[in-house]
Order: sequence, then C-alpha cells, then structure tokens
Amino acid sequence: MAGGGVVLVSSSIVRPVNSSQSGQTKIHLTPFDLSLLQFDYPQRGLLFSKPDSDFHLISRLKDSLALALEIYFPFAGRLVKTENLEDNTVSFFIDCDDSGARFLHCEAKSVSVSDFLQPDGSVPDFMKHFFPADDFKSCDGVSVPLLVIQVTEMKDGVFISFCYNHMVADGVSMWSFFHTWSKICSSGSGFNHKPLVLKGWFLEGIDYPIHIPVSETERSPPSRELSSVPITKEWIFHFSKKNILDLKAKANSEVASSSDMEVSSLQAISAHMWRSIIRHSGVSRERETHCKIVVDLRQRVNPPLEKDCFGNMVYLTSAITTAEELLDRGLGEAALQLRKLVSSQTNETCKRFAEDWVRNVKNLKSGIGSKVGDTIVVASSPRFEVYNKDFGWGKPIAIRAGPSNSISGKLSVFQGINEGSIDIQATLWGDVIVKLLADVEFLEHVTIA
Repeated sequence: MAGGGVVLVSSSIVRPVNSSQSGQTKIHLTPFDLSLLQFDYPQRGLLFSKPDSDFHLISRLKDSLALALEIYFPFAGRLVKTENLEDNTVSFFIDCDDSGARFLHCEAKSVSVSDFLQPDGSVPDFMKHFFPADDFKSCDGVSVPLLVIQVTEMKDGVFISFCYNHMVADGVSMWSFFHTWSKICSSGSGFNHKPLVLKGWFLEGIDYPIHIPVSETERSPPSRELSSVPITKEWIFHFSKKNILDLKAKANSEVASSSDMEVSSLQAISAHMWRSIIRHSGVSRERETHCKIVVDLRQRVNPPLEKDCFGNMVYLTSAITTAEELLDRGLGEAALQLRKLVSSQTNETCKRFAEDWVRNVKNLKSGIGSKVGDTIVVASSPRFEVYNKDFGWGKPIAIRAGPSNSISGKLSVFQGINEGSIDIQATLWGDVIVKLLADVEFLEHVTIA
C-alpha cells in the first residue's frame, strides 16, 4: 500500500476579501473558552473524488475561502495575550484584525482513495500527514492562525482538512463555516448570508478580561511517561440504522421500570462503546471510570442563545462510576447515567461552573484523557451534517478526524454516509482494538465494513 508521500506545494495566508468589514475588533473570552487554553486544535477532514482538471481546484478554493472569511471574520483574527503586571496574571482576547487563515496546498500522488478506505475499518498511519496541525494548542493562537486549511491532491481524490482554535469556535460553528465555504465555492460567487451572530454569553458579576495565573498559561513540557504508554491505533466502527435501533431499544427496555427518561441513540451507542472498551482495558473493577461527553449549551442557558450562533459554547462533563458497576449493571444503566448527565446541564450549572472557574483557575493542563485506560471521551456529533458539503464537483465520500488530544479512549462521532447511520473513529490502545474485534457481544451491534 502507498505510504504517506505528502509533499507541501505551497503555503499562503488567505484574508477576507473586504478587510475591516466586521465592525468587531475584540471578542472577550468566557470561562468556557479559557478552560480550553491547553487543548489541541481539533482536526477534521473530508475525502472527495477528484474533480476534472478544468475545475481550477486550488484557485477556486482559495477565492471562496476569502469570501467565507469575510462572513466568519473571527477565524481571520488572532489571539492576543496581555500581561497584568499588578497581579502577575495574563488575559486573552480575540482580535478580529483580518490577519487571515493559513492555506496549505499539498500533493500525495501515490495515495489513492482505496488506500484511505480500508475494508476492515482500520485507519492508515499515513493519514496523520493529511492534516495541518503540528501540535497546535489554543494558547498558540497568539502566534499561529486560528484556522488552518490543508488541501491534499491524491491520485484519484482530494482530501480537504482543517484545524481551528477551540477557544474561538466549536463544532457547531466550524461546520457552519465549512458549509458556507462549500456553497460559495460551488456557486462561483458569494451569496446573501445573514450577518454572523456572535454568542454574546457573559455572566453577570464576572469582570472581563478574566485574569489567569501565568503558570497556568505556559505550555506543559512533553511527558516523560509517554514512552511507556502503549501505542494507540485508530479504527472506524460503523453503526447501521438497524444497529442503532436495536441498541436504543435494548437500553430503554432495561431501564423502563426504573425511569421515565428515554435514552437517545447516541447515549445508547456511547454506553455500548464505554462498557466494551473498559471491559478490555485491564482496569481493576474497583477503579473509577469516566465517560466524558461534550454538551452544547446554547439552548441550555437562560435566556437561550441562537442555535447556530458563532463561538465556543460547549462544555465537557463526566459520568463517573466504577468499572464493576459499569460492567455489571448493563447497557441500560450506563446509557441512563449519560442521559441524566446531559439533562443536568442547566443554566444554573453553567453559572456555577463559570463562577467557580474564575475564582479558582485550575486544571488547564490536565488534558481530556487518561494514561491508565479508565476514561473515554465522546467528541463531535452525528447531528453535524458533513455529507452535504459540495464544493462544486460532488459530495464527500468519507470523513476522518485528525490527530489531536489523541490519548487512548478518544471517540469521534460522525454522521454515517448511509441515512440514519453513525460512524465512530476510535483512538485506542492496539491490544484493546484487537480484543474489541474478537468480542462477540460488542460486534453484535456493530457493522464491520
């Protein structure tokens, strides 16, 4: 099979067509934003078939990106850090100065679409070279762009990937931007797009900009422990519409007599993955295990925000139990715990988190994973419509997550290409992958391509 073979052809900065049109020069950052200061830039990418040579791929993508950045102007800005000498702290804000996004044009002439789409669901190691970030963290936004695009031309396909600063936006905002960019590119010109609505959520009683201890904003040195951590591998697990309906029905039937809450499809799938992974992770039965899930808070604060307002408005929260309870109490109880966790994220919860965070800034360097295999993190969402992103030569044929926050237990959840299906790209220790692929109970509800 082909190797990575990715060659950088050019690197350039793309700026909004009309500079200084935003009318917005400074965006203050909330506790929800600043808690992601040490998080990696999220990375995602879409695989397409190759357009005809007369499409003028790179020039059209760059020209339409400039128009999209005029609308989504925060992505063309930079992170600014200011020193507060009076209390030895620093503060951050987004300066919408039209500095621009970086655009990387690459080629991988030896790689074909079939190399990407392995029939067993495995994700090739070379794929990491198809993504733009080189260990970018949100705090690096003071010196690197807040958005980086990489377009890699392959033998018979094109891979368009991106990474973005998580303090500036979340998945809702990023995919909205990507959709707008694709529509502009496919139409060959701009279109009437309503002005961007910023999230505008600030908590009364909190002074901005927020002061953060200098020690919490410095990059953590590489961990010496990583050399002893097993190698992770990535795998795509496909849940067909039937798989999902069966899992959801099973979970709800197990808790029907004890709760009037209905478990969702995603909660059932997440619980199935959580139980299956912990069963094979070698975690002692007495040890606590965490399932961290991302909750969109736009409609949970009071007054609620617009569903598609731009910015980062997500919160990472954890369901916690022991491995013994997780494995012995069944799928329904695990899914119900996730259901209750999501329901508990209210306006009061948001206010309490923000107030506590400002009073006691901590854990910025803790990351999202665990080296001992007791934690899974469910990121992204099947609600994001990823297969309608047509830049003018056809819709995507696959989506992939790039390397970021990729300690074992990271699950990136995507809409499946078939209606009603869901795909999970799992980053797990190699031996856990092997055991999952031999686990009859796990595979009963998963479709291996």
